[in-house]
Amino acid sequence: MSIFDIPTLDLARAQFAFVVSAHIVFPAFSIGTASYLMVLEALRMITGKEVFLRIFEFWKHIFAVVFGMGVVSGVVMSYEFGLNFAHFSDKAGPVIGPLMGYEVMTAFFLEAGFLGIMLFGRNRVNKWIYMFAVTMVAFGTLLSAFWILSVNSWMQTPAGFAMNDVGQFIPQNWWEVIFNPSLPYRFVHMVLAAYLTTALVVAGVGAWHHIKGTADDAVRTMFRMAVAMILVTAPIQIFAGDQHGLNTLEHQPAKIAAMEGHWETSKGAGLILFGIPNPSQERTDYKIEVPYASSLILTHSLDGEVPGLGDFPADERPPMTIVFFTFRIMVGLGFAFAAIGLWGGWLMWRKRLHEPGLFHKVALVFAPGGFLAIIMGWFTTEFGRQPYTVYGHFTTAESVSNLSHGAAWAALIGFVVVYAFLFGSGTFYLLRLMRRGPESAEPVENTPQRAGGVAGAMLANDVTTEKEEAHV
Repeated sequence: MSIFDIPTLDLARAQFAFVVSAHIVFPAFSIGTASYLMVLEALRMITGKEVFLRIFEFWKHIFAVVFGMGVVSGVVMSYEFGLNFAHFSDKAGPVIGPLMGYEVMTAFFLEAGFLGIMLFGRNRVNKWIYMFAVTMVAFGTLLSAFWILSVNSWMQTPAGFAMNDVGQFIPQNWWEVIFNPSLPYRFVHMVLAAYLTTALVVAGVGAWHHIKGTADDAVRTMFRMAVAMILVTAPIQIFAGDQHGLNTLEHQPAKIAAMEGHWETSKGAGLILFGIPNPSQERTDYKIEVPYASSLILTHSLDGEVPGLGDFPADERPPMTIVFFTFRIMVGLGFAFAAIGLWGGWLMWRKRLHEPGLFHKVALVFAPGGFLAIIMGWFTTEFGRQPYTVYGHFTTAESVSNLSHGAAWAALIGFVVVYAFLFGSGTFYLLRLMRRGPESAEPVENTPQRAGGVAGAMLANDVTTEKEEAHV
């Protein structure tokens, strides 16, 4: 089968997976950066130290770009429900539609309302009002994550609904819909991932300036803060991931079987560190296994029962190969982050953190590692939910729109080309900002330099005329 013979369903799924992968890195970075800015502003107010202002101004500019790219890529996803999965929108719309609307009416309006004050209002409002605005922006990013994860968690562990006469999911208990069984675990796991990812980026930027010999007081301060955050957050994230796994075992056992690489249900199951799943033979080849460890982790008992994928009907199994490897990449990166945190903590204790060396090179290499871990985590959870969009009730095959094969290909190619240009350019600009460092991020006059459009041009001309008259 050639690449052009890929079924329309798989093309629709590939397009959505690509768009989600391109989008998720921006809100994750926004969540972490917004909270970081809130901490920096609070420290500036408490201590009065200018170093926190310099760091704040530097990351504020980066946050503004990341926030804008996240909004642009997020709006597209809403339209994709109708473009590629119209039947899903029809059947699940009564549940997910209001939840996504709540995200816009609460979180997005909150962020949009206070973002302008945060970006342009430092010298125009009281310092307490400015601090409040920064806090509201940070809270808005968390609230946005809550609503979006409520939607996705409901699709993973649906609750509080009934079916009407035309086969639509209709809410019967909004409390159960919103706070469905997997939401608390997934929300905590995602927020911690955002904080850890941001800390890795901040550490990477600080490491780069240490290596280049351009690390001043601001760089050293943000580097210490990032390393301390990694040291604290990475172990907590590992624990949160373990709790999330226990919840998944209860509600999505087939996903757990695919993640673990087990084909047969067994007691005292070993933890497969590495292997190559062989779906045609229903076995995992070349596996390196730790005896009893899988049962111990998932059931907290050496002889606990762990499900095998072979016990589920063939048409209800997720693709083990993808889930198996993406899960291991995510977990492997998580433990690597914990090791980096411990290493950095040891250097901090020995007062050698700011001596350029191997640690700084490792921190620089792992700067984008958090984004990769997030994408692998989403791949694990989304591929692991297959073949369903609403787990156990509505399949992906039933959800897809009546697309022609050519239209599906055209949409996929179009998104890849446009996203590669737009977000490639945006990422390049972000890297240039990071390369400059806090020293170059001088606080600008907190007012827009020029309005847009014809009115902006007229205003600019009026200002120019006034300056010329004053000069005369």
